Amino acid sequence: MSSADKPTLPPLGDLPGENAPAQILKGVEALRDAWTRLPTRPGVYRMLGADGEVLYVGKAKNLKNRVGHYAQGRGHSNAIYRMIQQTIALEVIVTETETEALLLETNLIKRLKPRFNVLMRDDKSFPYIAIRTDHETPALQKHRGAKSFKGKFYGPFASAGAVNRTLNTLQKAFLLRSCTDATFSARTRPCMLHQIKRCAAPCVGLVGEEEYAGLVRDAQDFLEGRSVDLQDRLAKEMRAASDALEFESAARLRNRIRALASVRAAQGINPTTFDEADVFALHQEGGQSCVQVFFFRAGQNWGNRAYFPRHTSEETAPDILAAFIAQFYEDREPPKLILASADPSDRELLEEALSLKLDSRVEIREPQRGEKKDILDAALLNAREALGRRMAETGSVAKLLDGVAETFGLSERPERIEVYDNSHIQGTNALGAMIVAGPDGFVKNQYRKFNMERAKFQGDDFAMMKAMIARRFARMLAEGGGVHRGDAVERGGIDFSKERDADPPETKFAAIPDLVLIDGGDGQLNAALEALDELGLKGKIVIVGIAKGVDRDAGRERFFMPGRAPFRLDEKSPVLYYLQRLRDEAHRFAIGAHRGKRKAEAVKNPLDEIDGIGPARKRALLDRFGSARGVSRAALSELEAVEGVNTELAKRIYDFFHDKK
Repeated sequence: MSSADKPTLPPLGDLPGENAPAQILKGVEALRDAWTRLPTRPGVYRMLGADGEVLYVGKAKNLKNRVGHYAQGRGHSNAIYRMIQQTIALEVIVTETETEALLLETNLIKRLKPRFNVLMRDDKSFPYIAIRTDHETPALQKHRGAKSFKGKFYGPFASAGAVNRTLNTLQKAFLLRSCTDATFSARTRPCMLHQIKRCAAPCVGLVGEEEYAGLVRDAQDFLEGRSVDLQDRLAKEMRAASDALEFESAARLRNRIRALASVRAAQGINPTTFDEADVFALHQEGGQSCVQVFFFRAGQNWGNRAYFPRHTSEETAPDILAAFIAQFYEDREPPKLILASADPSDRELLEEALSLKLDSRVEIREPQRGEKKDILDAALLNAREALGRRMAETGSVAKLLDGVAETFGLSERPERIEVYDNSHIQGTNALGAMIVAGPDGFVKNQYRKFNMERAKFQGDDFAMMKAMIARRFARMLAEGGGVHRGDAVERGGIDFSKERDADPPETKFAAIPDLVLIDGGDGQLNAALEALDELGLKGKIVIVGIAKGVDRDAGRERFFMPGRAPFRLDEKSPVLYYLQRLRDEAHRFAIGAHRGKRKAEAVKNPLDEIDGIGPARKRALLDRFGSARGVSRAALSELEAVEGVNTELAKRIYDFFHDKK
């Protein structure tokens, strides 16, 4: 390429006006500096903000051209201007093809969750139905996760409820066992499932091997889409049994036919023009979106699920669908046919990437007529209704949060509320818990547990609360993450005067709450305030104590705030109900975590605390002395006689138990 042909950018003076904000010009300069060193090859680029935060991940067929578009500094949407404004550096990864770049981009978006990307926020795994064939008597069961055993897997199903309903009916229709192999081998008489006619009881030989194998084949035929043929064959067998006066057999076949028919009736839409497809229907309203996903396998409707992707209000339907579909199949196997309510951006590239993942051709279509269009219209109706419900719920929560702001004198509606509670029994297994709530409800991936040292606190609730608050907010200062409205705080590099991040970090304590609720009265509140004071945060974090009344009755809660007399809310106040829900959720989480810790403590063996004792040596000691107590009573010479225990380890074991005494 000659110097005359090389791409050039306009000088900074030609950017939209000399009055352009300095921060935007600074971001453009950073992109221009990176642009000069970029290759003209495919790859993935990451725009980085302060503290290395990844603002945006994108792919390009030509990295230099794509980044040069941003470095022009003009003709962008407001969201892109904000992104450029916060960019201080650019990182790139060069790939061989644009398809590889798309796959890498999708992986990075799901892992890093950049603020300016379209983000699929719910990526829970889907359940499957499995027929295990790693045992001579196959079992029918629900399965989620890696396919780590031999068998046939059918799915995905949209939810645990959908798979449970289908399993229920399959048990009635095919009478396959659902027990574990250990339970199967230990049975001496039929279980309750046989009594209620949901299992043929192969464990005790009430069904022959050949007949049970026939039931397994029938179940596979149904799950693989041959249900109509199966029902026709069962109907013929039923008539033949009836003609032969075998009325009991005929009744069993009739019940199986009814069960199979009930599955298809409950599934609603069952297509005839295709066997396998996923349907993506997008509805947008008020700057928000809902993507309704329907699963069709073996000619059957296996449920649907609604998603609410995060994106800017300026994103178009093709861009949202393209990003969503790519992320949806990042860790899932796509079907051969995908129906979408709009033609996704870069459709051919997306088809190529999904075909590479499936190792077979994948087609993405926007149907215009016929049965496929009718199914897509039904999915769109579901998407519109789901988004309407969500917006109504969000509006209700917004009113409640406005009420919370008014109740506690906050300048704005709280976006992040943290609630703290302690749990222990007479000082044992002490544990603190933090839950997080916001406009979208409880943010469970940001819940946290705090283990407390028993010897240090001995059941002192006030000391535990102080330690928990100190640990949480010391981490906030150390990480220097999130930002908040209000006065500036110089400690930890956090400026409270800026506007908060759209999505606080999920795995760190950097996010700063608008409101902190603690379960307790004046004592717990003062303990928490002491912790904040020692960190230089007193007066910067709004903190409220919520305590039950003298009779500990719900509805008579008293609220404690610094510089304000304790007060109560009207017993019928919606805000009070909302605050009770927050407090009860914190209590539930704390109790659940405490029970888990107590259960783990109950099965803990003192030998686990001794350095140098692994599973093999622990087993040898227990085999020799019978229990940990027996080990504690053993003489030094007896310990040395155990296989694998040398003189040094024997002395360490002996000293451990005798020093404790």
